[in-house]
Amino acid sequence: MSRQVEAGDAAPLISLRGIDKRFTRPVDLAGRIANLLGARHTPAVVHAVSGVDLDVQAGEVIGIVGESGCGKSTLGRIVAGINPPSAGTVRYQGQPVETLPRAERRAYELGVQMIFQNPMASLNPRMRVLDIIGEAPVVHGIVRPSEKAAYVGSLMRQVGLDPDYAQRYPHQFSGGQRQRIGIARALALKPRAIVCDEAVAALDVSIQAQVLNLFTELRREFDLTYLFISHNLGVVGHIADRVVIMYLGRIVEVAPTDTVFNRPNHPYTQALLSELPTLDTTRRVYKPIQGELPSPLAPPSGCAFHPRCPHAMPRCSTERPALKTLSAGHTSACHLNDLTQPITVHTQAVPA
Repeated sequence: MSRQVEAGDAAPLISLRGIDKRFTRPVDLAGRIANLLGARHTPAVVHAVSGVDLDVQAGEVIGIVGESGCGKSTLGRIVAGINPPSAGTVRYQGQPVETLPRAERRAYELGVQMIFQNPMASLNPRMRVLDIIGEAPVVHGIVRPSEKAAYVGSLMRQVGLDPDYAQRYPHQFSGGQRQRIGIARALALKPRAIVCDEAVAALDVSIQAQVLNLFTELRREFDLTYLFISHNLGVVGHIADRVVIMYLGRIVEVAPTDTVFNRPNHPYTQALLSELPTLDTTRRVYKPIQGELPSPLAPPSGCAFHPRCPHAMPRCSTERPALKTLSAGHTSACHLNDLTQPITVHTQAVPA
C-alpha cells in the first residue's frame, strides 16, 4: 500500500469547497413552438456535481469511485481546470483559483494535468508522438525548440516507450502504448498533480497492472499527487491512500483505503464491495444493487441512494444526510450513523 499522507501535515495542494456543476440543455425548436401554444417546456438541468468538499494533500493519491454518471469525471475536469464549477471554490495551494494573479494562475494550469480514459480519442491522429508530447513544453517555455527531441525521448523512456518511435502516429501503437503516450504528455509540463480519468479502464488486465505500476514508480520519482478516478474499487485499492465514494453527484463516504475495505460504513460502499470479485473459494451469492441509478435531471429528495438502499427509513426520503466524522479521516453521509445499533457487514482485505 502507498504511503499515507496525514490530512493535517500541511495546507492542501488542492481544496474544493461547495463545488456544484450544472449542465443546462436549452428548450429545442419544437419545445419553443409548443410553448407558444401554451405548453410549459423548460430547460433541462443536469445536476452533475452537488456540494462537494474535498482536500487533496501534496503527494497523496485519492481514488474517486462510483457508478457511471455519478459525477466523478466532471469533478476531475473541474479540478484540472477544464470545466469551471457552477458554484463553489477551487483553491490551489490555499488560494482561490479565480483570484490568482496571472503568473500563479499559469502555475496552476500547468501544475494540474489530466490523463483521459480513451487515449485514441484524446491523441491527435494527425500528429506524430514527438509533437503530441513536445508541443506544449515548447509553447510554455519549459524547453527550447532545439531541445524538444531530447526532452521527448527522455519522457518516452521514463514511461517505458522506445524514443525511436517518436516519429510514429498514435494508430501505430497498441492501447497500452497509447496510454503511456498520454502519461508522457501529462508529465511533459512538470505537473504537481495529475487527474487520471479511468486511465486503465480501456486496457487489458495484464496491461492495467503494468500501467498501475508505472503510476506508482512515477509518483515516487516525481513526488506526484494523483486524483485517480475509477468505477473499479479493486483497481483503486492498489494505488490509493484515500478513497472517495460518489453517488449521483455527491460524496457519500471518504476514508483511508484500508478502512473502506475493512470497515465500510455507507450502504452504497458496502454494496460496491459485495460485488468485488475475490479469490475466496467459499460459495457466494451475488446480489446486485437493486433498481436503476436515478436520473441526474431529477435526483431524489433526501438521500439520493434511498430508492435503492435496503436499510432506507422514512427520514431518508425527506432529509439529506450530512457527512459525519466517524473516526480519524473517515466520514460518511448516512442516517444509520445516528442509530444506537450500527449495521455490520461482511468485509474483505485490501487487494495486495
